[in-house]
Amino acid sequence: MSPDGPLDQTACDREPIHIPGSIQPHGMLLVAELATGRTMGGAGDIEDCFGDDWIGRGINDLLGFDALSRTAQAPRAHEVILGKHEVGGAVLDILGHISDGYLLVELEPAGSSPITPEQSLSNLDAIAHRFEIAADTATLFQHAATDFRKLTGFDRVMIYQFMEDASGVVIAEDRNEAFPAFLNHHFPASDIPKQARALYLRNRVRAIPDATYSPAPLRWAGAGAPVLDLSDVALRSVSPIHLQYLRNMGVRASASVSIIKDGILWGLVACHNATPLEMPFAIRAAAMALGSSLARQIKAKDEAENARERLRLRAHEDRLVESLLIDAPLDEQLTAAASNLRQMMRSDGFVAISPKGMIAQSGTHPEIDDIRTLLDLVTPKLREGIFHSHEFGRTPRLPNHLISLASGIAVLRLALEEEIFLVWFRAEKVQVVEWAGNPHKNPGDTITSPLTPRASFAAWSEEVRGRSNYWNNNKIDALHRVGRVIYDSDQRQRIDRLNRALQKTLEQKEELLKQKDFLMREINHRVQNSLQLVSTFLKMQTRDIEDPSIIQHLNDARSRISAVALVHRRLYSDNHVGSVDLARYLSELSNELFLSMGEEWRSRHTSNFSPVLMDADRAINLGLIFSELITNANKYAYGGAPGPTSASLDHHFNQARLVVADSGAGKTRLTSGFGSKMLNAIIVGLGGELQETDNNPGLRIIVTVPIQFQ
Repeated sequence: MSPDGPLDQTACDREPIHIPGSIQPHGMLLVAELATGRTMGGAGDIEDCFGDDWIGRGINDLLGFDALSRTAQAPRAHEVILGKHEVGGAVLDILGHISDGYLLVELEPAGSSPITPEQSLSNLDAIAHRFEIAADTATLFQHAATDFRKLTGFDRVMIYQFMEDASGVVIAEDRNEAFPAFLNHHFPASDIPKQARALYLRNRVRAIPDATYSPAPLRWAGAGAPVLDLSDVALRSVSPIHLQYLRNMGVRASASVSIIKDGILWGLVACHNATPLEMPFAIRAAAMALGSSLARQIKAKDEAENARERLRLRAHEDRLVESLLIDAPLDEQLTAAASNLRQMMRSDGFVAISPKGMIAQSGTHPEIDDIRTLLDLVTPKLREGIFHSHEFGRTPRLPNHLISLASGIAVLRLALEEEIFLVWFRAEKVQVVEWAGNPHKNPGDTITSPLTPRASFAAWSEEVRGRSNYWNNNKIDALHRVGRVIYDSDQRQRIDRLNRALQKTLEQKEELLKQKDFLMREINHRVQNSLQLVSTFLKMQTRDIEDPSIIQHLNDARSRISAVALVHRRLYSDNHVGSVDLARYLSELSNELFLSMGEEWRSRHTSNFSPVLMDADRAINLGLIFSELITNANKYAYGGAPGPTSASLDHHFNQARLVVADSGAGKTRLTSGFGSKMLNAIIVGLGGELQETDNNPGLRIIVTVPIQFQ
């Protein structure tokens, strides 16, 4: 890029906001060595409270209590509540954090409140109850905005939800006349960079009492000051770009409370004030508890809504089954079921089409020649016979006259005697998106200019075309079931026709079926025998080898072969060949792994796997990853002795997340063996990521991979 080229707006994603080297000036920070307790550095007006000789003194001596002992006994290293203490005539809230061998001690004014702790708990309980009885999510979000504003005293409080593309939208708001309304306004993903979203997961409450502050730099004893990670420090100075962003918005003080659902950053409670406003630790702690309560209710109401929709879809499936029981050709059965199938998917139109022509139809849909044009575009994109899109109207080669009818499309290919396509259409839903400022405006900056935030937040409307309502996961699962129901019905009808036409040759037909079943079993049997033969050969090799490391490598190889063999058995035992129920597969693989490890390991293992449908190749690789992680915990977590382990599987949009954790010694290996290299190679091949975190105690490994590779 030339010096006069356009500015790289992704630079915000690389800003080192966790190591600012300074704090906000409304508090103080002391940095002491954990090993010695000596105060090595700090920031803020420390001299006013502790005198000019504070550097080099013991942290316990400075604070007047045994902070090191309290830190050692605290349940969490990233946040240690050291209590309220009077320092220099002022009552301060004191928090501790452990980072890189240092104890970071935050001191900030405690503030005063006429509300007792008992009253505060009672108020939080009342708010949580109001969340629980909210009739729907819209009411829940409005209650949340109102109650957070009462708790914090800010001029404007917004409930901000992240979308799949990391942009966000304000879904609820409570404010006074100090700020304009941002309700239903959208904000681009660049407004909250990637590393900032990561910190929101780590620090659930953040506050900026005055966006015009001058940072208080860290000061150190002597030269060569270390680069200190302040990720967990509430006083951490924030990015100057973010401060300018707030000032451009007319915000003098701000705070945010993370809404974390199933370990994923679902959204934020964003608070703005027109004048400086402090948020003492007691209010932050209450806000954090309230944020957790809100996240639980969001999950509960989402699950309730999903349950209601699944019941509705099942009712339509039952009616489909009744239509397929009619003793008639499939064309007539689909004609009878067409209206039900359209209503089931809540689409505007439905057709069933074969090479011969239109079989069945319901609602508003394109002409048959246009449908064939659509299928030519869709067929290369089919995965396991299914394609769906809520923005098909934005497809470049789609004829313009089809956008209004087919902006949303779902296609199910039935591989029957003749190939049949079931196609659902959703009409274009023109959406006027209100943005807080133009997200597409090019500021005209160059790479030689300093990176600055956008200055305008005036409402800017954008008309979004070529999209329809979203096809959610429940409807996609229903598509799979519809395919199986029709396939099973067609198979039954074919068998009935064969029975009537071939009554005299029934024995021959049954023999052919037996031969087919035998062939399938023989194929499966031979593959299983081959895998077993390799496993047995490896086992025999271990008898002639005395080197423990080589024996371990051979045993690891046998474990990996077992993972492949298990998914192969699953493929041949399921009706839906080609895809695997990952939860069921991992459960069975877990059972086999712990059979070899022993009852003590098995009894101390817990699993929580959510259903995730994945193609066989990716499932095999994820099974190998799971096997490797469990084996590593068996070998390294407790020095070879049995200990507690856990595993969980969940999904969010197109991402599957596998978590394996133990409570052992944590990460002990500094080098990478074959297993680690294989693990990393598989994860990279799947387009995923691996993250190792402290399980306090032990090691928590999070593997995130796309369910479908894109």
